[in-house]
Amino acid sequence: MDLNADLGESFGAYTLGDDEALLDLVTSASVACGFHAGDPMVMTRTVAAAVERGVVIGAHVGYPDLRGFGRRALALEPAQLRADVVYQIGALDGIARSLGTRVRYVKAHGALYNTAAAEPAVAAALVDGVRAFDPALAILCLPGSAVAARCAETGSRFVAECFADRAYTPGGVLVPRTAPGAVIDDPQAVAARAVSMATTGVVEAIGGATVEVRADSICVHGDTPGASALARAVRAALVQAGVTLEPFA
Repeated sequence: MDLNADLGESFGAYTLGDDEALLDLVTSASVACGFHAGDPMVMTRTVAAAVERGVVIGAHVGYPDLRGFGRRALALEPAQLRADVVYQIGALDGIARSLGTRVRYVKAHGALYNTAAAEPAVAAALVDGVRAFDPALAILCLPGSAVAARCAETGSRFVAECFADRAYTPGGVLVPRTAPGAVIDDPQAVAARAVSMATTGVVEAIGGATVEVRADSICVHGDTPGASALARAVRAALVQAGVTLEPFA
C-alpha cells in the first residue's frame, strides 16, 4: 500500500502544513504546482526534501484559484483545462529534474479532483492533458470515477485512491467539506479507517453503512489539522497490521 499526502501548499510568506514531518512518513508526495497553492521556491524546497527521503513525487494539479485554494469549481473550456494540466506538470517536472528526480504521477486537487471524478468531459481534459505531457504517468483518483473510465478508454495507468481523513457517503464518494463531519481529525479514528481500507477494502460511511473503497494508495491531507500526527498514527497502524508500505510509482 502507498501512503500519500498533498504537500507544498504554502505560498510566499504564508505557511500551510508541516511538510518536513509528513515527508518522513509518506511514500508519495503530491506537490502543488502553483495554481491552487505553491510557488517556485515552495515547490523546490518540497521536492528537495522529498528527494532526501526517497519519496516519490507527483504533480498535484488544480484550478487556477489561489484565493479559493482550488476548492471552487471553474467553468473552463476543455482545451484550457488540458493546457493548464500540461503547464502545471511541466513546471513541477522542471524543478524535479533540476534536483535529480522526475514527476511520476498526477493527482488533481480539490474542486478539480471532485469535478473530474463526476463529469466525463472534465475527466477527459484532465487525462488527455496528462497523456499529452507523458502517457506513462500514473493518474491517482477515486475508483469508479469518470477519471478511471477515461484512463481505461485511453490505456492510461489509473491508481485507485482512498482517504483516511475524509468521510464517505453511502454512495462511496467524499462528503463535501462544507458538511459537518466531512474531515476526520482524530488520530485513532483515522488510523483505524486506514487499516480497514487497506486490509478489507471497506470503510464505514456517514450513517453507519459500509462502502467498498479498494485502493492502492491512502491519502492523508497535508492541510488537515494535526496532519503529521494523523499520518504517524496511520503509518504505525498499517505496519502493525502487516501492511507493506511502498510507492505505487
